[in-house]
Amino acid sequence: MNPLESVGRESTDLLEYVGGVAILGSESASFIARLRIRVAETFNQAYLLGVQSWSIVLLTSLFTGMVISLESAVQAVQYGVGNLVGGAVAFGSFRELGPMLSAVVVAGRAGAAIAAELGSMVVTEQIEALDALGLSPVRMLVVPRLVAMLIMMPVLTIFADIVSILGGAWLANSVAHISYDTFLLSVRQQVHIGDMLKGLVKSFVFGAIIVLIGCYQGLRTRGGAAGVGVATTGAVVIAIILIFITNFLLSYILFGQQFGGG
Repeated sequence: MNPLESVGRESTDLLEYVGGVAILGSESASFIARLRIRVAETFNQAYLLGVQSWSIVLLTSLFTGMVISLESAVQAVQYGVGNLVGGAVAFGSFRELGPMLSAVVVAGRAGAAIAAELGSMVVTEQIEALDALGLSPVRMLVVPRLVAMLIMMPVLTIFADIVSILGGAWLANSVAHISYDTFLLSVRQQVHIGDMLKGLVKSFVFGAIIVLIGCYQGLRTRGGAAGVGVATTGAVVIAIILIFITNFLLSYILFGQQFGGG
């Protein structure tokens, strides 16, 4: 196979993948718009995908906030700007690290679980059974997971932001002796509600990416048990890559005017 043919085939595969995910997303959006949602299954998925992910999300956010505070607090006090540490921690958490790191952690746990579950259903021909019964696999399997994640991802991000700030405040007080009042005052002065809301917009998009990639990878599983493993690994890797790319694009769109105005 010559290089040009190889590039052409890879480009075709990429476009086919993007088209498949877009079709899956549009079909899911159609069911949601018509309120054809399995409510009980959605609550079940919200627990499985969201509630059971809260511990690892909060643990990650706690140490992230502490690291940011550790790196900035001592130097800030030495230069006489210790009153800016709280704002720096909150600024990074609300805008970037809170939504992005939460999404990466959830992609590693929930995204893998979705791909593995749906992949196993494909291998055991349960998806074909749904088709034979006249039931849409998208409505039965994808929509509940998508709606659950769209609800739970912003909630997880809010808790991640709070824990990150609290962890940063504790470390700043312990290491640099910055009072909690000074830290929280800095948060209130330097960070606005719009920063949190834009971060939640990011988390909403990230949640959709995690579910759509996980479901698409699972539904296109081939090759038995080995194929399930390949699909699961691919779901995590692709979702995380897309989260980083989308994070940059959303940051540019949501905050780019501020950079241009500066």
